[in-house]
Amino acid sequence: MSREEDHVSTAFALTLATVTTTAGHTAVASPSTAADGLERFRKQTVNWAECDDPALAASGTECARITVPLDYGKPEGRTLAVAISRIKATDPKKRRGILQSNPGGPGGRGLSLPAEIKAKMTPEVAAAYDVIGMDTRGLGESTPVDCGLTRGMWLHAPGPDRAGFDESVRLSREDARTCWDKYPDVLPHLSTRNIARDVDVVRSALGERRTSWFGQSYGTVLGAVYAQMFPHRIDRLVLDSAPGPADYHSFEMIRKMGPANEKALDDFARWAAPRDREYGLGTTAAAVRATVEGLIRRAGAEPIRIGGHRLAQHDLTLVFFTLGTDDTGNTDFALVLRALVDAADGKPVTPPPALEGFLEVMMNPRESGRAADDAAQLGILCADAVMPRDPEDYWKAVERVRASQPVFGPVTNVPLPCAFWKEKPREQPTKINNKVPALQIQATGDTRTTYESGLRMHRAMRGSKLVTVPARSHAVYLYYPNDCVKRTVNDYLLDGTLPARNTVCAS
Repeated sequence: MSREEDHVSTAFALTLATVTTTAGHTAVASPSTAADGLERFRKQTVNWAECDDPALAASGTECARITVPLDYGKPEGRTLAVAISRIKATDPKKRRGILQSNPGGPGGRGLSLPAEIKAKMTPEVAAAYDVIGMDTRGLGESTPVDCGLTRGMWLHAPGPDRAGFDESVRLSREDARTCWDKYPDVLPHLSTRNIARDVDVVRSALGERRTSWFGQSYGTVLGAVYAQMFPHRIDRLVLDSAPGPADYHSFEMIRKMGPANEKALDDFARWAAPRDREYGLGTTAAAVRATVEGLIRRAGAEPIRIGGHRLAQHDLTLVFFTLGTDDTGNTDFALVLRALVDAADGKPVTPPPALEGFLEVMMNPRESGRAADDAAQLGILCADAVMPRDPEDYWKAVERVRASQPVFGPVTNVPLPCAFWKEKPREQPTKINNKVPALQIQATGDTRTTYESGLRMHRAMRGSKLVTVPARSHAVYLYYPNDCVKRTVNDYLLDGTLPARNTVCAS
């Protein structure tokens, strides 16, 4: 998956079937027994082979499929295939165990993640772990849910009037109906609690008594849920760029992206203003912001033609929402804006690489696979979260934020398809409240899982130590150039020692 595709997948965020719980409380799983009917899954043989994907095979990654029950309450019933991947520990004599992983999303494909993680490990850490990736149930090489969606993202910028908002509502209703009509028996079982159960089946099938975990974005939610459900199975736990547990299970995670992205735009504008001679976006931060807002208005009046595509207002808003998230990408974002201004002025323009990558994914959702991944993302989100169902609630929120969040407020307050899902989650959300030791990484300028939201995860994971990074970034360990973070994560994975206290890794 390219960096542009990864940004799209984790944009919401950057992510509950049959064990009975009471509201606000989740029972901790007891050690497995044959009485639960899962022994045939736990003891299955895992047949590793060269991955079908040439890029994965070239990276040294092996692939396999395991079988899991669709409904853990009916293990004798229908099953699903879950695709997993592995890069083995480089020194069998120093091997500690497995490090399972998730790239985020939800709906981020995970088979390529072991190669990315291995590349950031020191030789000593790489020697200690088999790194395991997974396409979660419903996604990618696992038994997929491909609803036949026709758009590349299920957020739709509503524009300045009620007609645009009503179009956003119509699209969300249509996506919900399309998915539910095709997969009514599968969608209720795509919950994070079931994915955590799948993670534990993988652990057991690989013959491991315990597992370590690396998760970023939604992968932190999955890791925390796993730690709550199976605390006795956790070895070492790394949570990179976490939302608050309650925020993820509601609409709040999406709404909080509005002000976070407005702050990120202001941060970029302060960077770009002194570079007006190079990029021509404005000599002051206010002027740079005016350029961005002006492009959105121009696209509303007449779509901007670039690279063989026509970018309407809702398309352009998603370009800004997706590409302006990382301060190491300021130059790329400035080049994108410059190209869009020139294209709006009628000049011939070749899209810069960052924009071209985005357009290839988003404007051709069926060919790029984005539409299928979107369906899986929706399946997981809507199996987990309860969202308001009345469109008028969203319309009032859109109108309320227009002045303070002119670029991103409207798009982060329109209803998701989950608002029109035909069934509520089968289980209550897992209440995260434990003392499992964990290392948490959180950037202060994160636009997907905000710093304030991440602090709620830190408080819920009471055995965690927090590493704060003063940066505009998301998924720090893999994608942000910070030696302090790399060293802290690698030291923890190697010797299991958390920092003595919460700390800051300066940019």
